[in-house]
Amino acid sequence: MAKDWFVIHTYSGYENKVKMNLEKRVESMNMEEKIFRVLVPMEDEIEFKNGKQKITKRKVYPGYVLVEMEMTDDSWYVVRNTPGVTGFVGTGTKPIPLLETEVIKILQQMGMDEIHTRIEFEINQSVQVIAGPFKDFVGVVREIFADKAKLRVEVSMFGRETPVELEFTQVQKLDY
Repeated sequence: MAKDWFVIHTYSGYENKVKMNLEKRVESMNMEEKIFRVLVPMEDEIEFKNGKQKITKRKVYPGYVLVEMEMTDDSWYVVRNTPGVTGFVGTGTKPIPLLETEVIKILQQMGMDEIHTRIEFEINQSVQVIAGPFKDFVGVVREIFADKAKLRVEVSMFGRETPVELEFTQVQKLDY
């Protein structure tokens, strides 16, 4: 099942308490594999008091908490029955997950945006090694490890195809 971000409604002013309660319930009910992160969207706000600048955190969406979770009957039950939670945001009885673009916007606003690596390589593509011990070798991409920003490239050494693991920055595409 896919994990998604959902919005839960809370009593205004109780967002941090709900976050704490929910995190404790997730741990005590062994739901770490279904409920992953709980966020109260905050942003820095500059305040001027007595001629001094002060940076404070301000709730972006008072009365709401974000939960990254796999929606199952069990995970729904744990979140829904957390003290201070008045319900999921959505139509009818089925909670509606946030769109990825909405999540990215909120995380960016909080300064927590997840960095997505743009992959310019494809399987079976020819590349030239431009750095490291295999510099100037030409090879073929066999595997892409996006999470590590690495590739497994087969290079020809001593007449044999040899797999080597290289970082994205160590190779460049060959344009034929």
